[in-house]
Amino acid sequence: MRSPMHKKRGNTLISRRILTSLTPRKNEGVCRGVTRDTNTTAPHQTEPKTGGVFVFPPKGLYPRERNHYPGIPSHSHRAPTLLTLNSVEIEETFAEAFPMTAARVLVTADTLAWARVAGQSATGYAASVIGCDAEAGIERELSAAETPDGRPGVALLFFGFSRDALQKAVTNRVANCVLTCATTACFNGLDGEPGKSMKVGGALRYFGDGWQISKLLEGKRYWRMPTMDGEFLCEETFGTVKGVGGGNFLILGETQSQALAAAEAAVNAIRAVPGVILPFPGGIVRSGSKVGSKYKGLKASTNDEYCPTLRGAVASKLPEGVHAVYEIVIDGLDLASVETATRVGIEAACQPGVKQITAGNYGGKLGPHHIHLHKLFPKPS
Repeated sequence: MRSPMHKKRGNTLISRRILTSLTPRKNEGVCRGVTRDTNTTAPHQTEPKTGGVFVFPPKGLYPRERNHYPGIPSHSHRAPTLLTLNSVEIEETFAEAFPMTAARVLVTADTLAWARVAGQSATGYAASVIGCDAEAGIERELSAAETPDGRPGVALLFFGFSRDALQKAVTNRVANCVLTCATTACFNGLDGEPGKSMKVGGALRYFGDGWQISKLLEGKRYWRMPTMDGEFLCEETFGTVKGVGGGNFLILGETQSQALAAAEAAVNAIRAVPGVILPFPGGIVRSGSKVGSKYKGLKASTNDEYCPTLRGAVASKLPEGVHAVYEIVIDGLDLASVETATRVGIEAACQPGVKQITAGNYGGKLGPHHIHLHKLFPKPS
């Protein structure tokens, strides 16, 4: 799990040919199949210790660290609002996200196939900053009309906890995965925040061993480095913005195949949202984690409360009949983009065999951005 609340800044590409379709759109309209019941009274009983029927407790029944309805006094007897979408229950909770530094890298090539190869290589091994130098993914493919050099390409998004760490990760990845890839060129994809740029081409130019030359066009400097198939062109500096990491939701399914089908549908829907990526393999997480471990020095360990095989051995959060859980983790250039991606992903995931949609948080202690699931869906008029 990971978070945004910053207003969108600098989310533009470097050429007028870049379409404005990369700009997130505001949430509009009422979702089909959404129903609300504000009069349902939940039974006052504690959560079963060994599985059994899942019961919605009144708000505040659990301590804050259990992440059930935080902020409601323990003496409150007000039942939670129930929300269903296509007969799938959406739990009244929130995803907890946090600020990350973000950059957009445009990679072009003679063909879209070679641009994809470079993009896939450059964003590999970038699922989580817990164990990787960055979180990264392909945002979308670009037509020749959308790129600075008039060739097909891909837009990549990279996220890190600091600008220095992100610069090191992006520079290394461009050097080893883009520079080395046939026919490619590399461009900045964000105007970025003033004074918050990072050098990429400016660091890679030394590969030219003294034969590199620079060009200054419309106030931007580009470096040309000779290669065995011609030359590699890379923009000197890349813009950065304060993005959001760790948006998430969990899909609780009756069977593994049903949960996976719902997760795949969510991924396909989210990939149409501009300004976001799903950094994990295929956009889906099977090994959701919690902070810490019984083993010294381990930063994260399995999220045992959602492991079906541990039902009965731990304080399980799984409703009866759930035998598989998949998590969708979302990083975005701004909070609005992550919220939109969460909403469309949940809508797509509410399929037969899915019992519940929920989200992961740490009681508000991890990140300042709280994405409340119920608030993503407007109330029917």
